[in-house]
Amino acid sequence: MISLEEAQERILAAVQPLPAEEIPLNAALGLYLAAPVISPVDFLLSNGKIYLLDGYAVRTADLTAATAENPVTLRLDGAIPAGSVFRGSVEAGACVRIFTGATLPEGAAAVVMQEDVKRTEGQAGVVFSEKIKPWENVRLRGEDIKEKEMLAGAGEELTAQRLTLLAGAGITMARAGARPRLGLLATGDELREAGSALTPGTIYESNRTGLSALARQAGAVPVLYPLLADDLVLTKQALKKAFQECDVVVTSGGVSVGETDFVKPAFEEMGGRLDFWTVAIRPGRPFAFGRHGENLLFGLPGNPVSALVSFFLLVRPALLRLQGACELRPSPSWGTLAEPLANRGERRHFVRVTVDADGRVKSAGSQASHILSSMARANGLVDMPPATTWPAGKPVAVLRWN
Repeated sequence: MISLEEAQERILAAVQPLPAEEIPLNAALGLYLAAPVISPVDFLLSNGKIYLLDGYAVRTADLTAATAENPVTLRLDGAIPAGSVFRGSVEAGACVRIFTGATLPEGAAAVVMQEDVKRTEGQAGVVFSEKIKPWENVRLRGEDIKEKEMLAGAGEELTAQRLTLLAGAGITMARAGARPRLGLLATGDELREAGSALTPGTIYESNRTGLSALARQAGAVPVLYPLLADDLVLTKQALKKAFQECDVVVTSGGVSVGETDFVKPAFEEMGGRLDFWTVAIRPGRPFAFGRHGENLLFGLPGNPVSALVSFFLLVRPALLRLQGACELRPSPSWGTLAEPLANRGERRHFVRVTVDADGRVKSAGSQASHILSSMARANGLVDMPPATTWPAGKPVAVLRWN
């Protein structure tokens, strides 16, 4: 039995990113950049200075004496629609109406917002009641990003915010890691599909549903295979098919040392090589990791909580590495225990907890590995050492499910 950290290191050492692809930005959400993206333009992009609010372009020298008691009236010499350039320049004693997105005209050095002025009765002049500083309400070329500056680095996730930045620089395609195909197999004579009738000794299978959801959250494309009986030949056939069609195969059940646990022998008989098969954590000690050619096998426990926690801690980082991500482990959020929390066992325990909006952390309920209700309530895990009790009020790091 090995530690969680050793298991993670051995898994990640065996994983190489999948080949990258050129993806349109509108289809790249959640992917990870395979190479840095460099801006081809100054951003904001304009041939000159660009203004972002409706108002009046002025020469600041014309308003140095403007006050509420002694307002200054400037002649209105025209208007500049968004995306347009004013022909000519703003002369002394004049101003130009400007709309959001238009380029600041020659001669002008600032913009006064429209709500801060009044128009004369004939609409030919504009009344200003305060002075303005040079470049006030003006956005300069390259003020945000300059040409050849890096917009995003390799391994960074293409979030909605990053996609907006790339699009703002005129970029339409991104080179990103491919999404891995992940095959899901659930083994056990006792398992039945949801919607079918149960007989004594049978239960509904739920692991593929939960694991496929976690796989999607990690960027993978899950492929669900039919339920698998406890049979060596059938297990080998199912694994062969899954490895032919997928980059990663994840099984639940059949990885312990019982007489009907066939995942490990079937995998080895078909030429797979196991690296390790127990990890010193609770829930989730039975766990198998191996390789079949370039593909990966993760054998998870059959108990639903153990399966999901093992996937989150050990499979998720590998899926992110396959996609070229630079951040592989979840960033903890911090909270404060609202009640004592105990781990009386001999293994490190990832306790299911709830965290409210004020950061108060509580146990989600029973921590038994077959209890689905507390898993459903939990929105995070707290990593507790063996034989430990923590008092209420202790700050704790919480690993959030998403």
